[in-house]
Amino acid sequence: MCLTEPHCGTDLGLIKTRAVPAEGDAYAITGTKIFISAGEHNLAENIVHLVLAKLPGAPEGSKGISLFVVPKFLPDAQGNVGERNGVTCGSLEHKMGIHGNATCVMNFDGATGYLVGPPNKGLACMFTMMNAARLGVGIQGLGLIEASFQNSLSYARDRLQMRGLSGKQAPEKPADPIIVHPDVRRMLLTQKAFAEGGRMLVLYTAQMLDVVEHGEPGEERDHAETLLGLLTPIVKAFLTEVGFESTNEGVQIYGGHGFIKEWGMEQLVRDARITRLYEGTTGIQALDLLGRKVLMSQGESLKVFTKEIHKFCKTEADNPALKEFVEPLAKLNAEWGELTMGVGMKAMQDREEVGAASVDYLMYSGYVTLAYLFARAAKQASVSLEGDDKAFYAAKLNTARFYYQRLLPRTKAHAQMIQAGASSLMAISSEDFGLGFEI
Repeated sequence: MCLTEPHCGTDLGLIKTRAVPAEGDAYAITGTKIFISAGEHNLAENIVHLVLAKLPGAPEGSKGISLFVVPKFLPDAQGNVGERNGVTCGSLEHKMGIHGNATCVMNFDGATGYLVGPPNKGLACMFTMMNAARLGVGIQGLGLIEASFQNSLSYARDRLQMRGLSGKQAPEKPADPIIVHPDVRRMLLTQKAFAEGGRMLVLYTAQMLDVVEHGEPGEERDHAETLLGLLTPIVKAFLTEVGFESTNEGVQIYGGHGFIKEWGMEQLVRDARITRLYEGTTGIQALDLLGRKVLMSQGESLKVFTKEIHKFCKTEADNPALKEFVEPLAKLNAEWGELTMGVGMKAMQDREEVGAASVDYLMYSGYVTLAYLFARAAKQASVSLEGDDKAFYAAKLNTARFYYQRLLPRTKAHAQMIQAGASSLMAISSEDFGLGFEI
């Protein structure tokens, strides 16, 4: 996917790459794209680029973008690899991390390309790939959480440092393994909770995707499509944000050794950092969630999900085994709607309110979504405790309790910041931003 140019990333309406009609149904593509993952390599016989460009006389902005397929080698009449096209790698970008997948500056010098989809509708065509890529990046964030947790757990069981606060835990050893210390357990359980919660979120979203792609037209598929649209920015942004947090905790668990390359933990941090930028930054995903998915639908897309959560809470309201989960979940579910309405009312007077609240709104949404999934997991675990996998289900309940008691309270801070509004963000002019800072 060749989207970004040196002067524009998110605002693709500013692209300068041009497509001029050539012989037959071909176009001559000219321009420069950057940050193109695997834009040049010798691992395949050919490389096919999907390039955003503008046709002569195209409308200004994003409404004038078209999509073109541009191969590295032009196929001959038999479909075999033929002559080299006018597309070359200008340089490799030296990035923080992801060294196993080079990103390239790609130069298109009158390269032969072919229109994909209708003229000036390229952005809509590209979003078919973008939405899939956003889910993929969220899964990448989840994978990094899991890798960091597994490494951290193994290290914490072996690394000996000090004695437990309540006395010796391993008297036969010169010191106790660091897994006995409460703060190390806090970090490990944070990773564990985000790994397990993230897996539930990804699988729940995958269920919606299956219904959308393979279900019969009707109410069930419409319901799944609405949920998929709502959950996609949460999967992408929330899992990459907590993925970066979790990999940082991994370095912390390793202590000084976490900063040494041979352990591999610092690589996970670098790899996790870029996921917050891939396929649209966290801020862009947040605007998509709050502005486009929720407020533009008058809150109807959110109601589809909150009704499902409400139904679960109502069904389990009298279940004593789930009281510790259902009661706080029901309150947060109601608050979610109230916060949304509050932002929507403010936005009618000042559009900046949407941008001011959006990232906190997305993180709040992510924490509540995982709370719902953990409550469902706790329901299953509570009825399976007497089976052969008692230890497994007891661990699920313990992780759910940790999540509710130590991570879910973060929603209170996010709610307060959502309600704080845009005034303190927008009060200082761009020219006066540095005032009070100079020495």
